[in-house]
Amino acid sequence: MKSCWKKRELTFLTLYALLFYIIIIRRSLQISHDYHHKASGLRPGWLADQLNDASDAQWRNFRGNLPVLTAVFGIFAFVAHLLRVYCQLKARGMAVVWLLISLIYLTYLHGACIIFILSIASANFLIVKLFARTKYFSSVLWVFNLFFLIYNRIHGGYSFSSFGQHWAYLDNFRGTFRWHICFNFVILRMISFGYDYHWADHSSHFDQKKHIQRCHICKAGKVCYLHLQEKSVPNDKFSFSIYLCYLVYAPLYISGPVISFNAFASQLDMPQNNYSVRDVSWYGFRWLFSLFLMELMTHLLYYNAFAISGLWKQLSPMDVFIIGYGVLNFMWLKFFLIWRYFRLWSLICGIEAPENMPKCINNCYNLESFWKNWHASFNKWLVRYMYIPLGGSQRKLLNVWVIFSFVAIWHDLEWKLLSWAWLTCLFFVPEMILKSLANTFQAESAFGEFIFRELSAVAGAVTITCLMVANLVGYVIGPSGINWFISSFLQKEGLPVLGGMFMTFYVGTKLMFHIDDAKKRRHQQ
Repeated sequence: MKSCWKKRELTFLTLYALLFYIIIIRRSLQISHDYHHKASGLRPGWLADQLNDASDAQWRNFRGNLPVLTAVFGIFAFVAHLLRVYCQLKARGMAVVWLLISLIYLTYLHGACIIFILSIASANFLIVKLFARTKYFSSVLWVFNLFFLIYNRIHGGYSFSSFGQHWAYLDNFRGTFRWHICFNFVILRMISFGYDYHWADHSSHFDQKKHIQRCHICKAGKVCYLHLQEKSVPNDKFSFSIYLCYLVYAPLYISGPVISFNAFASQLDMPQNNYSVRDVSWYGFRWLFSLFLMELMTHLLYYNAFAISGLWKQLSPMDVFIIGYGVLNFMWLKFFLIWRYFRLWSLICGIEAPENMPKCINNCYNLESFWKNWHASFNKWLVRYMYIPLGGSQRKLLNVWVIFSFVAIWHDLEWKLLSWAWLTCLFFVPEMILKSLANTFQAESAFGEFIFRELSAVAGAVTITCLMVANLVGYVIGPSGINWFISSFLQKEGLPVLGGMFMTFYVGTKLMFHIDDAKKRRHQQ
């Protein structure tokens, strides 16, 4: 009876979802057709004489440089593999190879500004070596790195002339890419190196035997990322050459994914074997298919162009919802493609980094799940180097404020990002309270289980709505648009849209429950 009811529910939910996307896509195409002349950032495209949405600078630069990047990384991978095989190089040897390759890459990207990167990195190395065995280590490491994170942004990466006029000529050789933007990732790596070195002499809480019993990757005779991250490398791996190689490793330098020092250094000795040549080829093919989907989206649906043009102010609440939803999906696919591209090259070169987008944005119904699956490698970094040192789950309600404030500052010094961070924290608190209450609740009957599932679906719908609002404020309308947003959706025309949006997210959450149930059944077989 229960199984029959669930099948009927799944049929209804699937039909609703199909109808929802048909309506969204049809209306999106209509908006793009009617308002494209008012949008900025559209350029001639290659698909059926359609304009192409090139309004996002990050995507535009990545897409434009894709052929060059592919050629460069192809040469890098070939040279590194050739030297590893014929010279039989291990960790130190490969560190030198990748350090030289990466420094050539950085010289093209940043020109003379590479001096700033190497100077700050060298100072961090000395601080770690001097203070790692003292009780002041964490404070010194964080103060040093936070200082440069903020100071670099305030001064826009510095000018050589500020150090004296005899250095001013170097300002003519600043490369093609702003160094202080990429340096945010270097800061994460410097902190990772510091803590991994600091913890190297401490007894680890990581239970290797218990982990192998539970991990399907380690059970198969391979080594998963968590095992690589938690198992400390020998002291000789904490050398200056391996440290610098880790900071500037070419495939992951520009945008990650973020990898811990332990995981990186251990794979210099033994290249990853979790992905066979066939697996990597399939991974690359899926990436090409995703790129084709992005080309379809930017040629037919101009979500981002409408968002940055401020056109949403002239549209109905329904159309604002569609553009906001479309922008979130555009952002997800953009980062999915960028991060997977660099991870693909890292896999080819023998270093496995965590997957940044393991789940689709449309398959997350709570904030915790969303942040575990959006920039997932950064989430792993935050958990290991911030959340646990701050006290972990014992101080969870306080920790989220510190962590999300850091995430906002790490991205950029903008009020709208801090607004996004604090809104997210506000939405996080009730979810954590409800989740702790739910964990204590045990359904004693089929009716009790039904009620619990329905309440969970309602909570999921509320969470997705809050998540959309937080991201709209952070990336579309800004803090100044909050009053407009509230007044638009709380008027006669906006309330039905708000109700329909909530109903759709409720249906979507229940559909995700069915997907989770199917995954559990598959794992149990």
